[in-house]
Amino acid sequence: MAANILLVEDEPAIQELIAANLGRAGHHVVRAGDAETAQRIVRDALPDLVLLDWMLPGMSGIELARRLRADERTRTIPIIMLTARGEEQDKVAGLEMGADDYITKPFSPRELVARIKAVLRRRAPQATEDPVELGGLSLDPATHRVAAGERPVTLGPTEFRLLHFLMTHPERVHSRAQLLDQVWGDHVFVEERTVDVHVRRLRAALEPVGHDGLIQTVRGSGYRLSAQPAVAGV
Repeated sequence: MAANILLVEDEPAIQELIAANLGRAGHHVVRAGDAETAQRIVRDALPDLVLLDWMLPGMSGIELARRLRADERTRTIPIIMLTARGEEQDKVAGLEMGADDYITKPFSPRELVARIKAVLRRRAPQATEDPVELGGLSLDPATHRVAAGERPVTLGPTEFRLLHFLMTHPERVHSRAQLLDQVWGDHVFVEERTVDVHVRRLRAALEPVGHDGLIQTVRGSGYRLSAQPAVAGV
């Protein structure tokens, strides 16, 4: 599945090379040449992952990463640092600051794509094409198919994204606001009750195959997907 990647790199030749290779790998790349531009882009819409050069004009990449981690809205965005600084203490500093990975220049495009895939699988599994199975239900992002055993389940695009996110984050309770951010995007302004409408549609689609009970309402909190039976009051 294509990921929306923010590339923050001030060297045009490196920026072009990385963007071209990520584009060929199926990702959508938004570019920024400095931290200030990157901050404006993030304010408009959250990326799935940030590729961040350590040495930037003005605010450094390490300072931008620190600010992203300090902001509740952006603290969970996966960050991969790109840098020519290969010393161990620099790597430790980057990782301690909150980076998910650290790649030293020069690096091969193949390595970069592999590292991105690994970080997304770990931190944002809904942005990958890995098939998911839970409670007898299977979902394949690459083919956009959902099935309960041998029985196919037909879902609309929004219900598919909603189910994919819930299946890649099982047993966790998500508020309506969190689901709006993750499934619709935090730059889309719709009512929180919109989530309820699509949850009902998702349950209705899963009911004929007996899997509507996977989607549980947690009163006063939101929704979760669980293969375990709901307890009283849930």
